[in-house]
Amino acid sequence: MTDITDLPQLALDWHRAGRGVAVATVVETWGSAPRAVGSQLVIDADGAMEGSVSGGCVEGAVIVEALEALEDGKPRLLDYGVSDDEAFAVGLACGGRIRVLVEPVGSTMPVEVLEDLVAARARAESVAYVTDLQDGGSRLVGRAAYPDRFRLDRSGVEPDERTFVAVHNPPLRMIVVGAVHIAQALVPMARACGFAPVLIDPRAAFGSAGRFPGETILDDWPDEAMAALKPNTRTAVVTLTHDPKLDDPAIMAALRSDIFYLGCLGSTRTHAKRVARLQEAGFSEEEIGRIHAPVGLDIGGRQPAEIAVSIMAQVIASLRQAK
Repeated sequence: MTDITDLPQLALDWHRAGRGVAVATVVETWGSAPRAVGSQLVIDADGAMEGSVSGGCVEGAVIVEALEALEDGKPRLLDYGVSDDEAFAVGLACGGRIRVLVEPVGSTMPVEVLEDLVAARARAESVAYVTDLQDGGSRLVGRAAYPDRFRLDRSGVEPDERTFVAVHNPPLRMIVVGAVHIAQALVPMARACGFAPVLIDPRAAFGSAGRFPGETILDDWPDEAMAALKPNTRTAVVTLTHDPKLDDPAIMAALRSDIFYLGCLGSTRTHAKRVARLQEAGFSEEEIGRIHAPVGLDIGGRQPAEIAVSIMAQVIASLRQAK
């Protein structure tokens, strides 16, 4: 069974099954459009569909256009206005406009490009699907081609008004070392902000299901857990234990990876001692300089939830405002 939330994989599976497939993608929006740029709808030759480009406002019209595109093998660039009444029906206060690109798989969306996209997503690799809205040519590019779009998770049309860039980033993750009070506030905040949180704490009294119901908790030693999790450019790591025996192995593993954020709890004096230990272990000044310590933005917070807010704010700033 294919995960229907993975629409590129679904489109490829349907194509391989001989169903005839078109992919509809929101390329531009104005006003309070129901779905974000990059949202997709997959349609087969019998009119079966998965996904959404408008929350139900214009799906019927898009399906008709998709079936015609499958007949003639040509793409469609569609422009729809979403009325206030239609928008209200899908939970919005007012309407707007959307442009939708419909591409038949096997013609304007080459199968080999779709296969490469699916493979890149399976490897948790950041990649963008780039389409010429006028000529219909498409290709895949990496982060270096559109660094700001990747950093902001922002698909869209380039200033030339013909190049559409659909960003496919791996999911955001947050690895929290230390199942302490701050973590009890931080983990749900991370999830609310779109991160998949994982807790690491070998101390059973701390990392218990009772204290963190429904959370993923690893009781391995932090460096072993980090090795298994394989942190990448979409991963933030926060250490909270105050215990060098637990924090330091995780910090060292994090510094050897390409995570976008590493924050460590502790006072300025505590961090100075940490820096000395890392230097002794062979880490350079530049590597150690990646650490945010004391962790979090200085908002004057003292309570666990306030500290969690400051950490989450700093993580988001590091992700979205990085140069």
